[in-house]
Amino acid sequence: MNSDKIGRIIWHDLFSGDRQRSMEFYRRVAGWQYKTEHATDFAWGGGEKDFILALLDDEAGAGIAQTPEALPNSWIAYVEVADVDTACAQAEKHGGTILREPFEVPGVGRNALLRDPAGALIGLALSRHDYPAPAQQFGPEVYLAGQPEFPAAFYSKLFDWTLSTDPNGADGDRRIIGSSSTEIARYVIGGSKDAESAWLPGVRVADAQSAAREAKLLGAQLLEGEPSKDRESSLLLMRDPDGASISLMEI
Repeated sequence: MNSDKIGRIIWHDLFSGDRQRSMEFYRRVAGWQYKTEHATDFAWGGGEKDFILALLDDEAGAGIAQTPEALPNSWIAYVEVADVDTACAQAEKHGGTILREPFEVPGVGRNALLRDPAGALIGLALSRHDYPAPAQQFGPEVYLAGQPEFPAAFYSKLFDWTLSTDPNGADGDRRIIGSSSTEIARYVIGGSKDAESAWLPGVRVADAQSAAREAKLLGAQLLEGEPSKDRESSLLLMRDPDGASISLMEI
């Protein structure tokens, strides 16, 4: 484990109902390439299976897997912690729900999957390698809040994250900040009342508007009821053709 990664998002998984369609979508929208790996004991489903690594500039920052039973097509961000089992206990104590108990990923580390008190999916990870956190494919996440109250105690206890508001910034200029003052996510309130919150990956693109046009040609949709464009940065909130929510973030 690299202690510099604790409290940082170090990996993403896309749960997709149509992996080939998802691969084509992100290839054309974000320029990703792919590599097929073989697992002797696949973490999501067990047994011997091939899985897809998504790369940009030869750096792998995400995996694409067939959507597990009882989970939606969605992106999952994994946050590095010092002890996955202890973090799960803290999560339950502060209102989280464990969806998958801690499990081993052979050759990688130990993971778990949970929902925060507002319903957002989030992964925990303890990596047993020294690779740095990927930096090419993703910018800060978007935390799309279905309710105005951010589960501050939950994220503070698990990751030492805080919700910061710049009183001199534009309306809605809110950020989730890590312990080293690193920006983890933009905080956006939207959606229907009492809707579950969600973590959206910040998919890096060279031109958000051009990428959005290509995305819509491929079947993506702007999130209904959400701001389609952040006021102060080129950031668009969409659902990919498989229904997984993302933000397109201009580099």
